Amino acid sequence: MKEFLSFNKMITPAIITIIFYIGSGISVLTGLVMMFNSGESMTPGLQILMGLFTMLLGPFAIRIYCELLIVMFKMNESLGKIASDRNEEEEKIG
Repeated sequence: MKEFLSFNKMITPAIITIIFYIGSGISVLTGLVMMFNSGESMTPGLQILMGLFTMLLGPFAIRIYCELLIVMFKMNESLGKIASDRNEEEEKIG
């Protein structure tokens, strides 16, 4: 609890995982809605194709976005570890 309140432990990577699953689900549902509403469109074939692209490429794009966010947090963790290792070495020397 102390790490959480002092912001030493990040909870955002876990939230990003949840955002990925929610975003992927919304993307698939949006694609399905686009496909089922194609009968009302003037170009039903194009609407079905766009629905398929949304269902396939939407989760892929969301995954890339989420991975970019997680990379920033991984860099933060790595820099924190480097700083703590350096402090430990300085304490041993001095």
